[in-house]
Amino acid sequence: MEQEKMMQGRPRIAIVDPNTLAVLGLRNILQTVIPIMTVETFSSFAEFYAAGPENFFHYFIAQTIVLEKRVYFSDLIHKTIVLTISKDPNSQLSGFHSFCINAPEDELVKDLLKVVQYGHAGGRNLPEMPQALRNKILSNREIEVLSLIVQGFINKEIAEQLCISLTTVITHRKNIMDKLGMRSVSALTIYAVMHGYVDINKI
Repeated sequence: MEQEKMMQGRPRIAIVDPNTLAVLGLRNILQTVIPIMTVETFSSFAEFYAAGPENFFHYFIAQTIVLEKRVYFSDLIHKTIVLTISKDPNSQLSGFHSFCINAPEDELVKDLLKVVQYGHAGGRNLPEMPQALRNKILSNREIEVLSLIVQGFINKEIAEQLCISLTTVITHRKNIMDKLGMRSVSALTIYAVMHGYVDINKI
């Protein structure tokens, strides 16, 4: 019954970590990367357990908590993503998917997008994006410019690749940001990957 309710509403993701700032930052990025999900936060395993772990699609759990409850999370390894402060493979738990939170925003966004793309390739197991997010807002040329922006090309390089003037690139860039209401490259990256305009491996 609970499983049915979870499928009918917005899918839920849990973040369990006593570090409040890390939790709030990760929740903000997750809600941007996966807008169809509801993200809930907990500061302890007890709070998380009381909310019903079976009601969540995925859990982002602090490594310290996973170590304390290793047996419990080992049975839910496919749902568990361990939050670490180091990218060193030797410091991560074997068998679990790890996610380093001690990284710049652009790296966090790319890592989260990889989790989404590889874990749910082609959108499997995820409900459809809201219509407003699926609508084609940008022109074909703007999509081309957006793709190159998120791949790290500067305006001059974009102009050369598309055989257009630098002024035209700047105009397209402004129009893209105005249409999408986005000001950061990280936000544009999320939009481009989620709409299939660029492969995560190219950014």
